[in-house]
Amino acid sequence: MPAPQKSRLGRGLGGLIASATPVATPKPPDDGGSVNPQSKIQNPKSAAAPAAPGYQEISVSRIEPSPYQARREFPPEQITELAESIRAEGLLQPIVVRRHGEKFQLIAGERRWRAFQQLALKTIPARLVEAGNASAAAIGLIENLQREGLNPIEEAHGYASLIRDFDLTQETAAGRVGKGRASVANSLRLLSLDAELQGYLGKNLLTVGHAKVLLGIADAAQRALLARRVIEGGLSVRAAEQFVSSHKPGTSARRRKLPAADASAVADVEKKLTSHLGARVSVQHTPKLGKIIIEYRGNEDLQRILEKLGVPA
Repeated sequence: MPAPQKSRLGRGLGGLIASATPVATPKPPDDGGSVNPQSKIQNPKSAAAPAAPGYQEISVSRIEPSPYQARREFPPEQITELAESIRAEGLLQPIVVRRHGEKFQLIAGERRWRAFQQLALKTIPARLVEAGNASAAAIGLIENLQREGLNPIEEAHGYASLIRDFDLTQETAAGRVGKGRASVANSLRLLSLDAELQGYLGKNLLTVGHAKVLLGIADAAQRALLARRVIEGGLSVRAAEQFVSSHKPGTSARRRKLPAADASAVADVEKKLTSHLGARVSVQHTPKLGKIIIEYRGNEDLQRILEKLGVPA
């Protein structure tokens, strides 16, 4: 009988939260009265309901965001949609917090907390646990991975934060979130891309598959050019791979006939010209005759290149 398939995130968020030490609910609870986290919020100014074991009402104003939050953007329209859902259906999943001095620090549920702020609600159902910094960061990252759909760059920053802030190895960090080490390593590689390309990934204009192709290009200018071409042309990952393969320096038949030192020098000239002009440049060289081919996309790009060359339009 085959072994049961392992969950994508191993123990998962529920398992990690369960392993954190719950804090006994004070009596009377913070800010007065407990509520049933499944209850509907009919009146945003009043959410009183029967007590729910393990949960308590905490003042929204006494909660602060986690410094380990992997999510970088909270689109206002998404918060508004969530707020309307909470207004109509109630809060189906309480937030998770830990004590932080006189306040409470979020472990999981920042979008829900922001929605409560938008609804001008005074208190929010929360589970109060005792958790160290590393555990809090791991729980928050897992919650985002499982529920909120982090973009690839946010996910990579989340892993990087676990490793950097808590002096973990890739393997240990992967174990904390139930991922394979190779998966975490591949994610972290995305952070070696230039800021422009990370932005494309963050906006889902490029896929992780495209990113892997781009990572195979050493020159930053050429990477940026290919990224723009992928986006403008809607190229598939396979098409991007073919484009890179056919445009790599040194692949033309004419260049293969050059001595190795000359071919290397020509490739270096290509890279410098490509970087300087911000356009792909091909140098076709022989001892007696050669060509420099500069690619451009449209009139504006041509105008930009002419200005770079000092040629009056």
